[in-house]
Amino acid sequence: MKFSKKISIWLVFSFAFMLIALPVFAAEQAQPQLAAPAKDAKPAKRVPVLEGQININTATADQFKMLPGIGKKIADAIIEFRAKNGNFKTVDDLAKIKGIGEKKLTTIKNYLILEGETTLTKK
Repeated sequence: MKFSKKISIWLVFSFAFMLIALPVFAAEQAQPQLAAPAKDAKPAKRVPVLEGQININTATADQFKMLPGIGKKIADAIIEFRAKNGNFKTVDDLAKIKGIGEKKLTTIKNYLILEGETTLTKK
């Protein structure tokens, strides 16, 4: 009888320990581990803060290059397209330029106008 009583007490304490310790242990294991940055990792690109707007019918390539995601190649393509086809009728016509997709157009759309003076500047 003494032997079975000791086993019963041991089982109760073991069960109680599992009820208390396992959730704590599991919570510690569930914490995400932050990876150290790679030595060759590039810093995040810094997007310039822009103010003003750009007239897509009169802007120069340098003015287009101020827009996020627009480099020399796309800026030149915009100028060339405008020279061949005349002024843009809508801002969405820029999507006809190779390299300007829906995502890029959405990013720059707030800076684009069809008439008026180009006032775009970097802060």
